Amino acid sequence: MSWIQIRIHAQRAQVNSVEDTLLALGALSVTMQDDADQPILEPELGTNPIWDNTQIIGLFDANQNSEELLQRLSQAYEQLSGDALPQYKLEILEDKDWVRAWMEDYHPMQFGQRLWVCPSWQKPPQPDAVNLMLDPGLAFGTGTHPTTDLCLQFLDAEVEGDELVVDYGCGSGILGIAALLLGARKMVGVDIDPQALTATRDNAGRNQIDESLFDVYLPASTPVVEADIMVANILAGPLQSLAPDIARLTRSGGKLALSGLLAEQAEEVAACYSQWYDMQPPKQLGDWVLLTGVKR
Repeated sequence: MSWIQIRIHAQRAQVNSVEDTLLALGALSVTMQDDADQPILEPELGTNPIWDNTQIIGLFDANQNSEELLQRLSQAYEQLSGDALPQYKLEILEDKDWVRAWMEDYHPMQFGQRLWVCPSWQKPPQPDAVNLMLDPGLAFGTGTHPTTDLCLQFLDAEVEGDELVVDYGCGSGILGIAALLLGARKMVGVDIDPQALTATRDNAGRNQIDESLFDVYLPASTPVVEADIMVANILAGPLQSLAPDIARLTRSGGKLALSGLLAEQAEEVAACYSQWYDMQPPKQLGDWVLLTGVKR
């Protein structure tokens, strides 16, 4: 089956009218994405922010005349808003096995000297390396984002063996599981989302990690531990609000790694954590940074 896809390039004030028009004409789905590299990373609670320039994508059944559809779309939008339809592009999407195509594009990745993250359906390129087998379909993080990359490189360099590692905001569990595979003694994963705890358990099982080696908790249920290594890949706002809890769960002399941060956020977050940690200069990858420190 084929699909008609219409991409409309809208300004902020046009977004609601474009969306309403697409839905009124029977769009099977309407999605929005940034059209001008304007990330919205930490919106305030209760808000639904829209980019200044937004690309709105409507998907329609292809069993209709595309020229007539565009004509009806233009007329309906003009009647609703009083303005001409913004710039658009119509595309025909041929049906394909999207899952298989996506799987073919996901490849093993190396982080640091020892660690590889490999999709579960592929053979590791270096069988004798530390290979973390991951199913991205279940994951909140796969290693492809610069912040995860930075954290995995940190763990590859810092895990020497027999550490207690806390993965605060564990998501897929990729960081804590990597630490265990690198030689950590125990991992504690913490996340506000119960699905993240399920994903962590699933990925640990996929890597034949014994259940006695890790525990996962919602924040309110997290026991008091003294982490040798604390890693948290979240966002700047939550990292600052969670700083007292993260410090409380790290032993004196314990190592800290924080990411989920843009370069311009690093100074403020580092200042917050300097109450408890001796902080090091940030390490940057693209627009993102990793902050590290040692608990006093």
